[in-house]
Amino acid sequence: MPIPAPHGGVLNDLVIRDAPKKEQLLKEAASYPALTLTARQLCDLELILNGGFSPLKGFLNEDDYNSVVSDLRLSSVKDAKTGKGLLWPIPITLDLDQTTASKFKNGDKIVLKDLRDETPLAILTVESIYKPNKQIEAEKVFRGDPEHPAIKYLNETAGDYYVGGSLQGLNYPRHYDYVESRKTPTELRKEFENLGWHDQNIVAFQTRNPMHRAHRELTIRAARDIGEKGHILIHPVVGLTKPGDIDHHTRVKVYTQILKKFPDGLATLSLLPLAMRMGGDREALWHALIRTNYGVDHFIVGRDHAGPGKNSQGVDFYGPYDAQDLLANYEDELAIKIVPFRMVTYLPDEDRYAPIDTIDTTKVKTANISGTELRNRLKTGDHIPEWFSYPEVVKILRETNPPRAKQGFAVLIDNSEKYGDYLSFALQSTLNQFSGERRITKLSSGHVDSFIINELVAAGSGVIVPTTASVQEIVNVVGKGNVLTVKINAADAKPAEGAFSLNNDDLTVVIKEIVEYLQAQGFY
Repeated sequence: MPIPAPHGGVLNDLVIRDAPKKEQLLKEAASYPALTLTARQLCDLELILNGGFSPLKGFLNEDDYNSVVSDLRLSSVKDAKTGKGLLWPIPITLDLDQTTASKFKNGDKIVLKDLRDETPLAILTVESIYKPNKQIEAEKVFRGDPEHPAIKYLNETAGDYYVGGSLQGLNYPRHYDYVESRKTPTELRKEFENLGWHDQNIVAFQTRNPMHRAHRELTIRAARDIGEKGHILIHPVVGLTKPGDIDHHTRVKVYTQILKKFPDGLATLSLLPLAMRMGGDREALWHALIRTNYGVDHFIVGRDHAGPGKNSQGVDFYGPYDAQDLLANYEDELAIKIVPFRMVTYLPDEDRYAPIDTIDTTKVKTANISGTELRNRLKTGDHIPEWFSYPEVVKILRETNPPRAKQGFAVLIDNSEKYGDYLSFALQSTLNQFSGERRITKLSSGHVDSFIINELVAAGSGVIVPTTASVQEIVNVVGKGNVLTVKINAADAKPAEGAFSLNNDDLTVVIKEIVEYLQAQGFY
């Protein structure tokens, strides 16, 4: 099957399009006001500039925004076959606070700059400045649960005004990591031609997690299912994902190792600089359209695809097959074919993987390790079997997810009275007696910075922090499991939860409690 046409028929790489007039545009840009983009805006801009978001040529104006929110379609671009607005399920918007938005008017030109080095990336010509109804956006696009990460972002982080308009491309955002794997749609389509895949089937695998043996098996099976000459594009997200996900450096190292385990010529790897919204069914449709632009004709859609899991009440944000159902509704308008995810399970008696829907689990022994169990094994240092993951992958995961005995921690001590300082010195001396590689550092009360504390903890240090400030921000940044708190003259502390009280000047009692807690948690 030939490489499919981009969504809308044209791959809108704006940097390539505007390259002949780049020098002139840069001269003009020197006189325009500038905006420095946020991390999410930067991800969105990169995919507009390189054509990954084709047919978009800029951030959505008000008409397109309202149409996308209500109908999953653009109002300004029509489908050549149906005459309807072209499918587009996720609003791509440039959000600003009211003060900043009030500085601009329709027709203005604004230089958009990279937050990391202030490189001018594009010139935006303003078409509309509007205040969206965030409640409607939250309900229609993300189903309205205030705990949904995209809705939390919408309400707590995003500006209250959107600026829409077309772009002129100056530069792609510059990356310094895994450069050889960061392929634009134009580059990836060229690679497919060089590999001889341009007239064959290619199935894309979307992931924001590490890959293990089961993922290798399911992608190989998917390639076989789409045709005799099927190939695989491993296309992981390395932009913004769900808070708490494993960092992209760890994951890319894993993907590089997994790629070596595929038969020669079957698979290739490319990184996608996408800012995920965790938007479930709408996001699955979005992912499929993006992969069409990257030159892929098949796309694996999994169970609860791009869903953020459950809310605090244990209720799923999306149904397990909502994504597959929505994509089926628009099948006739898609240039890409959907391959439903087939869960595979390990058969220990046969030492092989098989699709779970092909076996009778009441008669055949199966084995699996859940994500929770994997995290627990990494935390405790317990064995992770080779049938589950390759030793090379486990080694990478252990390097960035060390067991508790090698993890850092922070002890936050109430310094509202002199005993806080006394305890800090005594605890540092006590903990430095223990063998091991962990450094015990005591910060002064004038150097309480949650970022620095988190960096020290992440590097494996034990950090003692006497402070009179609120400790909640530190707990939020570092993580509750790696933070202990000590209150002075408090009767409500609960040692089982990592909280202790110092109600008199006998430091040895509370030190003993802290040490016992650290030992029980596996730090020593």
